[in-house]
Amino acid sequence: MSKYDYNYEEKSAPKKRSRLELWDVLSIVTLLITVGIGVYFVWLFLFPTSRLNPFPPLDVFDPNVIPTETITPIILEPTWTPTLEDVTETPTLLPTFTLEPSPTPFSLVPPTKTPTITPTPKAPFSATVTYIDSTIIHPDSACNWQGIGGTIVDSNNADMLRMTIRLVGVYNRKAKNELTVSSIAPAYGKSGFEFFLGTVPISSTGELYIQILDQAGLPLSNNIYIDTFNDCSKNLVLVRFKKNP
Repeated sequence: MSKYDYNYEEKSAPKKRSRLELWDVLSIVTLLITVGIGVYFVWLFLFPTSRLNPFPPLDVFDPNVIPTETITPIILEPTWTPTLEDVTETPTLLPTFTLEPSPTPFSLVPPTKTPTITPTPKAPFSATVTYIDSTIIHPDSACNWQGIGGTIVDSNNADMLRMTIRLVGVYNRKAKNELTVSSIAPAYGKSGFEFFLGTVPISSTGELYIQILDQAGLPLSNNIYIDTFNDCSKNLVLVRFKKNP
């Protein structure tokens, strides 16, 4: 190796520091403006009623805006002009209506005479009702019996046989409409009759009535209403019909 053979390392040239040129600055500014405009339009699209919108929609309700009072003016009606009528016309008189004479009331009954009230006809038979212990007629039934019995006599207290007696009404919530004839229950007398009601005495008020009928089925007495009692000393209703004189 020659003494003049020197190994010189090549030195790299120093790098130049990059600088922003004018066009680069303008490009960055333009990019920022574009992005800002894009953000602004997106904001207006999402919030059209925002205060940043210079042209807000007119038909969108803004809750932040205080409503303004609308004054409706009162419009007066047009002036009415009266129409003058012709008063020179002579009115036509209407015909006179003549009243008809009113009838004068009259009565066939003299004013000083009071009409006589016709009395209501009395039924041919009347009745008396008493309540007794059923053991008097049915000693073997004790208190396990309740019914209606009696007799029919004429005005001289003579027994009247084969007279029809009807029992009508409701007993222990069951309807009753039964017929019997006098003289079939001699325990009460020659003209005795009887209606059996039940084995347990119960109380009721005016739910049953009996009456005498003639052969045509017409009543010979008023409706004789019967009360019942759950008392063993009143479990037999004794009815005595008598012909009125």
